Amino acid sequence: MRYLVLLRATQPGTPPPADLMEAIAKLGQEATVAGALLDTAGLAPSASAARVRVAEGGLSVTDGPFTESKELISYALYDVRSKEEAVEWAARFMRLHRDLWEGWEGDAEVVKVLGTEDFAPPA
Repeated sequence: MRYLVLLRATQPGTPPPADLMEAIAKLGQEATVAGALLDTAGLAPSASAARVRVAEGGLSVTDGPFTESKELISYALYDVRSKEEAVEWAARFMRLHRDLWEGWEGDAEVVKVLGTEDFAPPA
C-alpha cells in the first residue's frame, strides 16, 4: 500500500540545524534501504504557488502566498504493508524535528494513495 505523508509547519526564525539535516538524511536512507520510501522532496513556499479552484460553476486561479498559518513544506511517498507502518515512519521523522530543532512546530498528514485495487470492478 502506498501512503503520502504531507508535512505542514510554521518555520521558526532559525534555519534547520545541521544535526537535524544529517538525521533526516540517515532516516531517509534507512527507509530507502528498507524499500519503504519511494520519493520525498521539500516544497517551495506558497508565495511561489498558485491555487486553481472550481466553485459555483466557475474556475479561478489565485497566486500565493496563501493565508494558512502553516505552510505545506514537504512530502514523502511510502510503499508499506499498513497504515500503522506509514504512521511510524512519519512519527520518526517528526520526533527528529521535535528533538533537534527547538521551537519547530508542525504536523504530518498520512493519507492512503488509492490504486485500482481499491475500487470494485463494474458489476
